[in-house]
Formats: sequence, structure tokens, C-alpha cells
Amino acid sequence: MNFPMIRYVLSWVLKVEGAILALPCLTAVIYGEREGLWYLFWMAVCLALGFAGTFRKPENTEIYQKDGFAAAALSWIVMSVFGAVPFMLTGEIPSFIDALFEIVSGFTTTGSSILSDVEALSHTSLFWRSFSHWIGGMGVLVFILMLIPVKNGSQMNLMRAESPGPSVSKFVPRVRNTAILLYKIYIMMTVLQIVLLMLAGMQCFDALCISFGSAGTGGFSVLNSGCATYTPLQQWIITVFVFLFGVNFSFYYLILCKKAGAAFGMQEVRAYVLIIAVSVAVITWNISGMYSSFSESLRESAFQVGSIITTTGYATTDFNLWPELSKYILVMLMFTGACAGSTGGGIKVSRILILLRTIRKELQSIAHPRSVSKIKMDGHPVDHETLRSINVFFITYAVIFAVSVLILSIDEFPFETNFTAVAATLNNIGPGLGDVGPMGNFGIYSPLSKAVMVFDMLAGRLELFPLLLLFCPSTWKKRG
Repeated sequence: MNFPMIRYVLSWVLKVEGAILALPCLTAVIYGEREGLWYLFWMAVCLALGFAGTFRKPENTEIYQKDGFAAAALSWIVMSVFGAVPFMLTGEIPSFIDALFEIVSGFTTTGSSILSDVEALSHTSLFWRSFSHWIGGMGVLVFILMLIPVKNGSQMNLMRAESPGPSVSKFVPRVRNTAILLYKIYIMMTVLQIVLLMLAGMQCFDALCISFGSAGTGGFSVLNSGCATYTPLQQWIITVFVFLFGVNFSFYYLILCKKAGAAFGMQEVRAYVLIIAVSVAVITWNISGMYSSFSESLRESAFQVGSIITTTGYATTDFNLWPELSKYILVMLMFTGACAGSTGGGIKVSRILILLRTIRKELQSIAHPRSVSKIKMDGHPVDHETLRSINVFFITYAVIFAVSVLILSIDEFPFETNFTAVAATLNNIGPGLGDVGPMGNFGIYSPLSKAVMVFDMLAGRLELFPLLLLFCPSTWKKRG
């Protein structure tokens, strides 16, 4: 383990966090809120610690795969712990575990909340929790890769540890250029949504916060009613953009490179669109009797499907009241998740496709023992290492899920509530069903259950293994 380099990366995380804390401070100035003084104080603390840790650059800037995974997990923990403190300093969320739950939910783009009255928060804190979605969506280390000078292989190990999906590839030869390109696409799409929402009549503050949540596929709203009070046009704009942010960013890179054929030929993207189309069609039919018109049923269905499969978590209606078929489809979408290489969470469409093709290959092997077949994605064979990692991922995911539900059951809430609470946090979705549905919140749980769900949110965002690696004793041995 290259401890000096780990320290250097964590210090850069604090510098970046200190810098972005300037934005809620600016919000406090605009709205004349005294809470901004606490944010200013904490910004100074983060910057001081960050500059102290980066004053001396390590002699060895190599980050091996193990170091990259550990650095990613520790970065998210440090970022979350320091990001929770402003909520406590302002007194708006005085409990540490509640403040930590809220900001971890923000950075991991989960959108689950312990707050029963969101509108009681200052504009300063509302902006901070929403902006945490935007930062966490692309990943803080992706941003830092544009700043810190490390060896190219080290950059890839950091990026691989933080990026969602079964595999990570570089768009361009240099990883730093890839990070810059990702953020350019991310920023352009975010700005476009903000502009369209404002043109549709949404207030600037709401448009900013909702767009941050859409871009990061988060889900923190600024109103107690969620997105229900926004106009149909505004809801459609949000629906379209959460869908777009759930697409693999390689798709947009290929479009920019004028390779539309390759972009639209991506099997994961086509499967993602098909899943959404079928889900929207079935749910629209299933809930048609609950709404006054077909267009309203379609809008409600499309919004909830897009929000859940991309793990954004916004809501315009209480889908707890929907028929069982519609609720079951939404639960299935919670596990499916968005595309790999997007800002969305969940298991990812690509993993599910590969799993289904693995099952098919196994059945063919049984039926025709002498046949030789390979699993392919987009015309390329899936290597054994990727298949092995996906199988291990599913097993690990199932174990964490089962243990988490077991611990939450201590609080004596209904199984539906506990099951979907874990599904919502481990898949970084936001709302579940029952007491943690779109009209409920996670404040009902005990500190132990909240701590478990904090772990689940971080594990889900980091694809399980970087966080689990911290509990492995061999991780902390110095490289000989």
C-alpha cells in the first residue's frame, strides 16, 4: 500500500470539497441566510487540511489496483464525513448519523432522506444536498484525475475503482483527457436541462437543484411534494433527462465522434430502451383507471419508470397506491438499474445481459456437450475475467442484501418496508415501498439500521468491492 499517495489523494478530496462548499456560501449570500457562515467556516477547515496534506508531493506516485480501490473507498468516506458536518453546525440536522445518512445519500446519488419536512431547510442546505448529487454522479475522483499528476496506469486504477459497471475503458489515449471529456458532456447536458426547465417556467433555484439530481440520477427534491406540483411539461423534461443520464456515456462519445451506427448498435443501450418502453406500456395500461386521461397515465408511468430504472428516485405520485403488477415492475427496475458507464446505480443492464447469455450458454452446453460458444457483447467476446467478476459480484450482492435486510428487521417494520429500503439504498435509488415509499422517509429507522444503509449506499455506489477491501487485513500491508 502506497500510504503517502493515499494521503495525497485524500487531501485533494478535501481541497475539492472545500472549493465546492463555496457554492452554498454564495447561495446564502443571495438569500441572506446566516447558515452560510457555518458553511464558510467549514470550507476554510477543509481547504486548510487539504492544502496541508498536499504541501509535499509523494516521491512515489504509483497507485496499484489495490491502492486505487482503497483510495476510492476512503475518498468517499472522507468526503461524506466532512460533508455531513455543515448540517450539524447549522443545527438543521443535529444528529451525526442522520446528517451522515443525508449527505451519503446525496454523494452516492441515492436520494433517500431522513427528513420529514424538506422545506424547513434553508436554501443553503437545500443547495448543498442537491449539489452533492451532481458531484457524486460523475465521481469526485474523475474530477481529481484532471488535476493531480500521477502515472497513467495509476489514473486508470483510480477511475476503474470509482466508475460504475463491469468494465471501464478509455475513450481517448490519456485518462486525464477521458475525464475532461466526460465532464464536458456532463456539464453540457446539465446546463441544457436547467435552461429548458427555466424556459418551461420553473424557478431558477428549483431548476438548478432538480437538474443536479437528474444529472447525478440522485433524487433530492426541494419540495415536500417531490415533483408532483411541477407542470406536465416540466415533468416531461425531467423524465427525458433522467433517461438520458442513465445511458452509457460511451454512447454520447460515439455520437460526438460521428459514429452514430456504433452508438445505436450498443446492445446495452438498446436493451435499456426496450426495458423502459415495455415497462411504461404495461404500467400505463395497468394504472389507466386511476387517472383522468391516457396522457396523464402515460406521463405518470414514464416519470416513475425513468426515475426508478435510472435510480434517480424523483416521484410525482404515490406509487404505493398502484396495483400490485405496477409495483412489482418498479421493484424489478430497482434491481435492474441503468447502463454501465452512466451516472445511474443498480446492478446495471450490461451485467444482466451477460448473466442471461451465460445461462443460455450453459443450457446449450448441456444440450450439445461438444459445442463451443462464446458470450459476446457488441460483437466482442466477453473475457473470462469479466465473467468471473460478474459472478462474484452477484454472489456478494446477494450476501450483503440478505444480511442488511436481517439487521433492519430488528426494527420490527413490515418485510415490504425493510426489503425495499435495502433495495433503495444498495441500488442507490431513493424511495422504496411501504413506510419508505415516495411519501415516507428513512428517519423511522434506528441508528444501527441507518448505519447499515449508509454502508449499503457507499457499497452500491462503489460497486461493492472497493468498500469491502477496507475490511481485508492484507490491504493495509505496506508493499514490500
